[in-house]
Amino acid sequence: MRYRSKSYAWAGALGQRVDVSEMDPDYYCKGRSDNEFFRKESPPDITEKKATETCQTYYRCVPGGGNLKLVSKSQCGFGMFFDVELQICEVRSKVTNCARWQKHSLPKPKWPIANDEVSNCPAGQIECGSEECLNQRLFCDGALDCRDGSDENICNDPETDPNAAAKCDVRQCLWEQGCFCSIDGTRIPGDLLPSQTPQMILVTFSGAVNEENFRIYEQIFKETTKNKGNDCTAKGTFFVSHAFTNYSAVQELHRRGHEIAVGSITNSASKTYWSNLTAADYEAEFDGARLITEKFANISQGEILGMRVPQGRVGGNEQFSMMIDWGFLYDSSLAAPRGRLPLWPYTLQHRMPHKCLGTDQNCPTRNFTAWEMVLNELDRRDDPEFSEALTGCHLVDQCANIVDPKQFRNFLDINLAHHYNTNRAPLGLHFQAAYFLTRKSFLREFANWVAEVAGRGDVYFVTMLQAISWMEAPTEIAALNNFPEWKNKCDPKGLPYCSLPNPCESKPPREHANEDRMFLYTCEDCPNAYPWLYDPLGNGALDPVL
Repeated sequence: MRYRSKSYAWAGALGQRVDVSEMDPDYYCKGRSDNEFFRKESPPDITEKKATETCQTYYRCVPGGGNLKLVSKSQCGFGMFFDVELQICEVRSKVTNCARWQKHSLPKPKWPIANDEVSNCPAGQIECGSEECLNQRLFCDGALDCRDGSDENICNDPETDPNAAAKCDVRQCLWEQGCFCSIDGTRIPGDLLPSQTPQMILVTFSGAVNEENFRIYEQIFKETTKNKGNDCTAKGTFFVSHAFTNYSAVQELHRRGHEIAVGSITNSASKTYWSNLTAADYEAEFDGARLITEKFANISQGEILGMRVPQGRVGGNEQFSMMIDWGFLYDSSLAAPRGRLPLWPYTLQHRMPHKCLGTDQNCPTRNFTAWEMVLNELDRRDDPEFSEALTGCHLVDQCANIVDPKQFRNFLDINLAHHYNTNRAPLGLHFQAAYFLTRKSFLREFANWVAEVAGRGDVYFVTMLQAISWMEAPTEIAALNNFPEWKNKCDPKGLPYCSLPNPCESKPPREHANEDRMFLYTCEDCPNAYPWLYDPLGNGALDPVL
């Protein structure tokens, strides 16, 4: 069976190839990442006011076949200018760099060496931006060794880190050693045929859990909505951020068999904050969030094993070093570009099988014994067979062109078909916690879709940990009815642990100083203070308002 869907027309801004005579790729693209956007170079004396005439337009370099590059042109929507430093379209009044044609860049060493260039340094050494030669092992080691510090400015992408993990070698990446990789990331575990492989769907929510969105989750994951293949209720994964979370609701989600993972304590809206944290900072944010959740949602130690960094950011080697030190099994923050086939999750003992996606993104480059539950790009075109190319989205919230329930249903069907009809990589549908609060008609459509798809027999709504457990022991559809890791908490019955949680009132932390008081709802005893960074159990050792 192949899944098909109707299409609904929608028009959007698309990239256009620029003629070489207008913008020479040899000039604009040399040494520039495909992920970096820029403007057409203006005269050096152009004023900011004059530059606003073309400030809606921006460009990037795209593959042109072989080693060739081409320049592609795009345009911001009405009322928007392109911010070349933030690399996004922004409200006109907020953009003040229209006269600048490219993003300010840090000094870089002369690495990697292009095919048509020769290094000025002996073998095993790399030339700094300040022109001295240093041993390759000194690059990306966390210490500034080049005079201009350029040795630490190429460390957020495995394609530029000279000491990055090796590319996938399936002869060395062995199942019994907890390793899974493939050259392009599309290999089915166990080398099963697609027809033998269950289509897993991973529904996740990121953010605070409160009484209002808990009722939404109840509508999606009804007791009557079961995976036909094993008669277990559909499950989801919740990346819980701490502030404003009701931990009695988290406890009830966990009791019903959903997976609880962590999404940080502060849930900071600053992208640079997450990109630049140290391993110790990541420990405070995520292991701290885990301690809070274990304590106040009464979840046993060792059950919370996943994390997701807010704002679509990644913390690079610092984040993954913390994960290994503190026993996290997987991350689900890395985004992958759309390809002919979707990607399967992978372990990071080898280099990740896709580009480091995102401007100024800080991807892991070294060897880590952790899983990456990669975010595949979702297709938001109304008809992939006939619609022109349109940039996709990784979180459903980012798919701004979906404006009515029929479009939403079509979007779900198209993306399921792309996975089901190819290599059956898990389909991730990732939402912010508040997504359905203002989309009640979408909620009804989604709940109906989940129930319908779960009833097909070879499609399973499972948690992140359940997906990993299947990948570690690939099992054909015919034998999944008794797959033990999926039968645990198959169809929980019973009542919540408490019907009236304690409303624990505390002073707010400084990050929420505009709040008069902060409440923590829990079935457990109240803490002395509102749990926060460096005081996750709320002992009150630190005054959060000082």
